[in-house]
Amino acid sequence: MTSVEEQARAGWARLMGSGGAQDRAPGQIVPADLPAPNGLVATGGRGHVTLSWEPVPGAIGYAVHRATASSGPYEPVDHGGGDVLAVPHGPYADTTGEPFRQYWYAVAPLSTVTSMGPLSVPAVAAASAGAADGLAEVAVHVAADVDAGPLHRPWRAMVGSEHLSHLLCEDTTGGRPIGAELTEALRRVRDELGVQQVRAHAILCDDLGVYKVVDGRPRLDFSGVDRVYDTVLELGMRPVVELSFMPRDLASDPSRTVFAYEGIISPPRDWEQWSWLVRELTAHLVERYGLDEIRDNWWFEVWNEANLSVFWSGTPEEFWRLYDETARAVKAVDPGLRVGGPASAAVGWIDDQLARTSPVDFVSTHTYGSPPLDLRPLAGDRPLLWTEWGVTATHGSEVNDTVFAAAFLLRGMRSTSRRVDALAPWVASDHFEELGRPPRLTHGGFGLLTVGNLAKPKYWALTLAQRLGDTELPVALSGDGAAGLVEAWAARSGDGTVTVLLWNATLDHAKADGDPELDRAVTVDVTGLPSAAYRLTHWRVDATHSNIAALWRTISEGRDWPDERQWAALREADRLAEVEPSRVLEARNGTTALAFDLPMPAISCMELVPMP
Repeated sequence: MTSVEEQARAGWARLMGSGGAQDRAPGQIVPADLPAPNGLVATGGRGHVTLSWEPVPGAIGYAVHRATASSGPYEPVDHGGGDVLAVPHGPYADTTGEPFRQYWYAVAPLSTVTSMGPLSVPAVAAASAGAADGLAEVAVHVAADVDAGPLHRPWRAMVGSEHLSHLLCEDTTGGRPIGAELTEALRRVRDELGVQQVRAHAILCDDLGVYKVVDGRPRLDFSGVDRVYDTVLELGMRPVVELSFMPRDLASDPSRTVFAYEGIISPPRDWEQWSWLVRELTAHLVERYGLDEIRDNWWFEVWNEANLSVFWSGTPEEFWRLYDETARAVKAVDPGLRVGGPASAAVGWIDDQLARTSPVDFVSTHTYGSPPLDLRPLAGDRPLLWTEWGVTATHGSEVNDTVFAAAFLLRGMRSTSRRVDALAPWVASDHFEELGRPPRLTHGGFGLLTVGNLAKPKYWALTLAQRLGDTELPVALSGDGAAGLVEAWAARSGDGTVTVLLWNATLDHAKADGDPELDRAVTVDVTGLPSAAYRLTHWRVDATHSNIAALWRTISEGRDWPDERQWAALREADRLAEVEPSRVLEARNGTTALAFDLPMPAISCMELVPMP
C-alpha cells in the first residue's frame, strides 16, 4: 500500500472517529478487497466541482477525497452531515472548496464503512465564481413516450415516530394535545403520503407495563401494547416491532437509561426470562392480529443502535447474545415470522450481523447526512430496511426545518429507488420527547410536521413526490451542475398526466441557507406528448414558498408559540404554493418547454395535465 493510500485510510479513520457515530477510536479502517474506481472526471462549475466515476462491483459506497497538490495529503471531503460521509454513487458535487483554487480529487470504494479500497487516479478541477452574464444553466429533457419501468416510492414503506405510548398522552405542548396530534400526524402520512408502517422505540418500556415482578413472580400485561398497536392499525398502518428497551424488573442495571423517558439500556439479568417475554409477546400478537397478517406484513427488529453506548450498556458480545435469544424466541412462535437487525447507527455491524448463525431475515440500519449506501453487495437477497434516516442526527438543529432538508429527502429517495425496501424519515411529528418536549414551534425538531401539524418543507417534498405517476420516465440532464446539484424525477400517470419533479441541492450543510453561486437557470423540455395542449401547475418549495418556518419568523413577534391569531395565519398559509398561476401550454409536434430560475436550495414540481 502506498503512503498516499495510507494517508487516505488515516483520514477516513479520523473522520469516522471524530463524529461519535460509532463509539470507536480512529485507526480501525482496514483495506477492502476492491479495485480503485476507474474513469474519475472532475468538472469545475460555478460554485462547485462535480465528480463522476465508474462504479466498482461489490462497493457499498465511495469516500471522496481531496488534496491541494497531486501528491497529497488526500483528506476525506466533509460536507458536514456528521455521520458516514460516504456516498452510494456519483455524481457528487463538492461545494466546500474555495473558488478558483485547484483541487486534486480521488475516490475510494468501501466494502463496509470501516473497510476502504485504494484511491482512484486523481482528477483536478477548480470551482468558478459568478459573472455578470446571469445564472449558470441546466437543461432537463424528459421523454414522455418512453417507459422506464414502475416508479418505486421508498417513502411509502415506513416512517419513524416517537415511542408509541405518546399516542395515549393527554398532556399538551404549546397548548396542543400531544396524543391526538401525534395520532393525526400518523393519519396524514398514511393518507397523504401513502406510508404503510411506523417504527418507534420502547414498546417494552414500563410506561406500557409489559413485564412486572409481583410477589417474586414475573407477570405479563400486553394491554398497553394492544392499545397503541390497535390505534396504529385503525389508522391503516402497521407497526415495526422494535424489541426495546429493557423492563425495569428484568434489567441487570436499571440505572442505565437513555432519553427523558428513561428507557433502560442494560442487558437482562435473566436471559431465560427475556426469551420468555419475547416469545409470549410474539405469540400474543399472532393470536390477536392473525398469523398471516403478522407473517406477511410485520417486521421484528432487535433493539436500537446497540453499537452506541448510549443505547446499550452491555458488551457487543452481550448484544449478539440478545439478538440470538430474541431471534430464536420469535421463530419459536412461527418460523415464517421475520426478524432482523442490527438496527445500528451509521451503518455499523452489518458484517457482524450477517455472520450470525441465528436467523437474519432482513438487514436494518441507520444513517444521517448522506444518501443511504448501497448495501446489496452485503445483504444479498435479504430485504434492506433503513429504519432511520434524515438530514442530521442532531435533535434541535435548525436544518431540520429548512428547504435544504426537504431537497435532501428527495435526493435520498431518488437515490434509493429500486434498491431498498424501506427508507424511513425520522420522524413524522415534532411531538417528540426523547430529549424533552418541544420548547417552541420551530425548534429544529425531527418531524415532517410541526406541533400543530403544520407541514414543514420536508413534508411538502414528499407530497410532491407522491404526485408522481406510476410509470417512471427517463430524464437526461446537462449543463453546469447537472445531476450533481440539479436532479430530476419524472413520471406519467394513467390519464396521461406528466409530472416533473426537480430540486437544486448540495449535501454541504454550510450552504443550508443558500448560496447565489449555486442558483441555476433551468430549462425543461418534454417530448413525446400525445395531446396538443396541457394544463400546467407549477409548485415550489423555497425560501418564500411552502415554508412555514420562514413565515413564522416574520410573524412570531418573539413568541415561542403562536397565539390564536397567529395560528390562524399559519393555517391559512399551510399549503403547497404555486410559483406562477396555472396556465395552458401548447405541445407542438409533441414537445413543450419551460424555463425558470431554480435557487439552491429549492424544489419545483411541474404537472402537465392533458386538455380534452
